[in-house]
Amino acid sequence: MSKDKHIITMLVENEPGVTARVSGLFASRNYNIETICGAPTANPEMSRITITTKSSPERFEQIMKQVRRLINVIKVRDMTGEEAVKREMAMVCVNAKPKDRPEVLRIIDTFRGKIVDTGQTHYIFEITGGQDKIDALLQLLKPYGIKKVARSGVLALYREPE
Repeated sequence: MSKDKHIITMLVENEPGVTARVSGLFASRNYNIETICGAPTANPEMSRITITTKSSPERFEQIMKQVRRLINVIKVRDMTGEEAVKREMAMVCVNAKPKDRPEVLRIIDTFRGKIVDTGQTHYIFEITGGQDKIDALLQLLKPYGIKKVARSGVLALYREPE
């Protein structure tokens, strides 16, 4: 059975326990959550939860139906397609020995990363972009030694009509 990556975003009431109910639904149905990201929206009474999961099209349809039935879920959208703007943020700590520093900086700069901390033997930087961009940067930095990575998970918004 083929599993495709799907991105779901939902507006939910900003109340205690909502994220637990959403993640509990996934766990109880044996659906895997690859990434989950949640935060309040411009309206402090609502939060947006974005989940990335892999499933077959049939199973994904079931996930969407079950999420829509949850209490406190106001709106659910499939953000998998091209009509959505999708970004992720990562913070990375990479080894940067004196002889490697110029090349490590050049690679980070090429990907428009921003240095947020510098030590004698490391850099910590942040980068935003699509998952492929972040994966490509990490692959280029792997030979220098990646010490730590923290990724936000995917955030997505539908493009506004022109």
